[in-house]
Amino acid sequence: MQEKQLTFDNRHHQLTNDQVWTPDSQWLVFDLRPPEASFTSQTVERVNVHLGVTEIIYRATAGACVGVITCSPQYPERYVCIHGPENPDEAWHYDLHHRRGVIIQQGLAVTLDACDITPPFTPGALRGGSHVHMYDADGDYLSFTYNDHVMHERSLAEDLRNVGVAVPLRSVSVPQRHPREYNGSHFCVLISTTTPAPVPGSDEISRAYEEGWVGHRGYRKKNGEWQRRALVFIGDTLAADGKKIPEIFIADLPEAAADYALPGAYPLQGTHDRMPSPPAGIVQRRLTFSRGVALQPRHWLRTSPDGSRISFLMADDEGIIQLWTLSPQGGEPVQITSLKHSITSVVNWHPAGDYLAFISDNSVMTCEVVTGHCRRVTARSARSPDGEAVVWSPDGLSIAFSRIIDGWRQLFIVTGELLPEPPFAG
Repeated sequence: MQEKQLTFDNRHHQLTNDQVWTPDSQWLVFDLRPPEASFTSQTVERVNVHLGVTEIIYRATAGACVGVITCSPQYPERYVCIHGPENPDEAWHYDLHHRRGVIIQQGLAVTLDACDITPPFTPGALRGGSHVHMYDADGDYLSFTYNDHVMHERSLAEDLRNVGVAVPLRSVSVPQRHPREYNGSHFCVLISTTTPAPVPGSDEISRAYEEGWVGHRGYRKKNGEWQRRALVFIGDTLAADGKKIPEIFIADLPEAAADYALPGAYPLQGTHDRMPSPPAGIVQRRLTFSRGVALQPRHWLRTSPDGSRISFLMADDEGIIQLWTLSPQGGEPVQITSLKHSITSVVNWHPAGDYLAFISDNSVMTCEVVTGHCRRVTARSARSPDGEAVVWSPDGLSIAFSRIIDGWRQLFIVTGELLPEPPFAG
């Protein structure tokens, strides 16, 4: 195995938690946010993993900043990232509910999600900020998390994080009665339902977040039918004793793009006192009834390419954060690892679906799903690699991650014989 440093300049290089490789496994995309997570990067860039050459993909203007860039898994070459407000001022600056997604192609950025904050609101437009945009396997739909400006203005307690989808149905134009409103290239809807006060002991949630697409082509349901598109996410439930318990939920999505424009029980676009609501037929289903999914380390739910397993992190009986999997049909979670040290990073699947990668005991590790056998693929270091991103290349031959070197976050890959190896006990 060979660990290779890709960046060396005095800048912080930040990878997103997944989809950071170009489809040919030749480039890694990143932004320049500092470790304290302030959103101050003015460019999104990429580095060639063979030559070490960096290129600017897009530079923001008018005082805006950009970051959290991901790459389409399919050609033509496209990127998507968060874009902060242009000409920010005291009343409107970067915040959870003041940001948008942009799709970047050939150096041009096109806004993904329209924004309409003036009633009557527009179906297909959002009313706030989208975040961490992830393409589906076809590169057509995108998922994101969302916070709402209209509800934020009413009450912080009503600005609940939710999960949404950008659908290639049609572009959305809004009347632009407010200077901070804009059009979008995709029809955007929320697919989760939240409430500020979940009933204790119920399946209601106050927050939906850290979502992931299910499989490359969905998953097989209990009745044998194939569900083409679905998203899993973490939802904050309230136990009977009033304790917050993060659990796993799934939402099956329509296959036809036109179905996303069909309103359900409440308006897609929301009202002055209600969050935007999911399209007809989308119902979130609770999958776990557990001690609670781990919130530290922060991680996103990911699924095997065939859609049969959802991976997530949860403490074992000793309080050690281990890797678990769960069927999208529900049932009991299965503990995969029995490590002596907690997993301290996001987790991502190998493209073939047999292995996962993560950080534990200050090393990048791989784990065979069937056996739970783990292997160090980087030497144990005095300071752990960063936990924000541990991402396989599309060809399955490399893993990208980052480390702090001389005070700066630098990008690395590890390559070589990453998979076959005698078991590692942890």
